[in-house]
Amino acid sequence: MAKVAPRVAHSCLLLLAVSVLSFALLSAAPGNFFDELRLNPSISPETVAALKAQYGVDQPWPARYFHWLSSIVHGEFGYSLSYHCSVGSLLWPRARNTLLLTSLAMLFAWMLAIPWGIVEAVKPNSWLNHFTSWLTSILLGIPELVLGLLLLFFAARTSWVPTGGMFSSNPASASASWKLADLARHLILPVAALVLGSAPIFVRYVRSAVAEVWGAPFIEHTRGLGIPTVRLLYRHALPVAANSLISVFGFSLGALLSTSLVIEVVLSWPGLGPLALEALLSRDIYVVMAVVLLSSVFLVLGNLVADLLLYWSDPRIRTV
Repeated sequence: MAKVAPRVAHSCLLLLAVSVLSFALLSAAPGNFFDELRLNPSISPETVAALKAQYGVDQPWPARYFHWLSSIVHGEFGYSLSYHCSVGSLLWPRARNTLLLTSLAMLFAWMLAIPWGIVEAVKPNSWLNHFTSWLTSILLGIPELVLGLLLLFFAARTSWVPTGGMFSSNPASASASWKLADLARHLILPVAALVLGSAPIFVRYVRSAVAEVWGAPFIEHTRGLGIPTVRLLYRHALPVAANSLISVFGFSLGALLSTSLVIEVVLSWPGLGPLALEALLSRDIYVVMAVVLLSSVFLVLGNLVADLLLYWSDPRIRTV
């Protein structure tokens, strides 16, 4: 616990710095939510000025920042001018949907990448390795936006899976099993887009980590003792290679989260991505700040979990 507390304190300071910098940059950007109202001839400048004073938009950004921080303590995250409600009531349902999508995509991506990368590392000259290397190179060359559009076009032409949303338009009286199956069908497309976009990157990491250990002298010596390849791989090579993979795990959450925001917009998944886009277009600064801060929290928590797993798995980094 003595080593965890400084890491948590460092993470909190990092989040505070991200919030200050993001708020300052958004406040310095030209324009605000009331610019469109000024263009409306039926609304007087006095009315616009009164609305700015009512919502505190006319105050300097440090004062608005501290007011926003105080609202975070109450779980409100500021007030949304577009939706006329607290940002927290908008944020938590969308964050839950994004976390569900990202967690499933990470699970399936690593389940695919680990055996795939192991095969490429253990059998570097096989035809399977050449084929998989060719396939990963193609997937890595496709941008996430293009990949999402291709999957959307495929789903629209075949009608095999839903092309948007989280549930079908069915009565609320449907059974829980039907709702779960419907949710799974709507998850297929966005999860597939995230897995196809991130799994090739994870495969490269797994292949590099396992190949480095597989050619180490202690593995050559152990192989000379007649230990079967499967046991040699899972009992000796993978535990050593796991350290670098655990470190990558923390960064993979941030990478998947940033990609998921784009995929959510393309495939109409009701997560943080569409909410952030709508807030940017309407210049709803507190909604944008909440999405930025929550995304940073997910990234910091992913790295913190990776550090704790590394501390638990590797006794060399622990001190007595």
